[in-house]
Amino acid sequence: MTNFLSMLNKIYIHPLLWVVVAIAVVTAHFIELSLLLLIIFFHEMGHAVAASFFSWRVKRISFLPFGGVAEIDEHGNRPLKEEAIVTLAGPIQHLWLLVVAFLLYQFNLISDFIYTNFVQFNLMILIFNLLPIWPLDGGKFVFLWLSLKESFPKAFRLTLHISIFALTIFVLMILLIEPINLNVWIIVAFIIFTLHYEWKQSRYVFIRFLMERYYGKTSEFRKLKPIVVEEDALVMDVLEQFQRGYKHPIVIEKDGKETGLLDENELLHAYFAEKQLTAKVGELLYPY
Repeated sequence: MTNFLSMLNKIYIHPLLWVVVAIAVVTAHFIELSLLLLIIFFHEMGHAVAASFFSWRVKRISFLPFGGVAEIDEHGNRPLKEEAIVTLAGPIQHLWLLVVAFLLYQFNLISDFIYTNFVQFNLMILIFNLLPIWPLDGGKFVFLWLSLKESFPKAFRLTLHISIFALTIFVLMILLIEPINLNVWIIVAFIIFTLHYEWKQSRYVFIRFLMERYYGKTSEFRKLKPIVVEEDALVMDVLEQFQRGYKHPIVIEKDGKETGLLDENELLHAYFAEKQLTAKVGELLYPY
């Protein structure tokens, strides 16, 4: 309860949302909009409260003209199990909301109109959010799944590729089923913008992941996963093999024989502190 109340102070309402509210009042759709906002509220609060439980840095909970988002200032170095729970905490809210709505309807505490619309909106938001499209919850689950086997940059790029493919399929379905639904096209436009932005910023996202790994204070225990490289491998090429959930000892070889061992922090220090942007890992073994 304390986490829930503390999250209320982080709520941000986009100014354009008030315009949408005004239009809903004028067009007699205020009840439908209120139901949508209520569902979105519990969905995003689910993410935020779960993140707060794990002491994640929750920046704010934004309510936008076309939905909501819990903005969390973490960069891929939290345990995958924690992130799975935080991601799941949004969709799971829809299940108990459906149960509550059903009970209220059975006891005649809400009308047929409210019950029907609430159930439809609830299922619509739940199913849409589970689509394998970044930054929807389904897209985040795809990223988590790929992160189990792939390095951070590769998993992120594959997530964006899958998202673009899934969005293309979704758009084709909308063109066939409901081509003139303005609300859907606004959401699609937002997702396209987000994917384009994330694609352009993918390198920055990776560097931010490395910076958090180097400068961040985390007490999580990560399993060891050695990375075997040749002496002439570039530091950045080795860093691009870093994977979420693992700590990487760097095993250096020459002609198939091990010549040295580095801790991952030594590579991160060389890259960020000493600015050895084009250094080879072998040079870190013999600095003088």
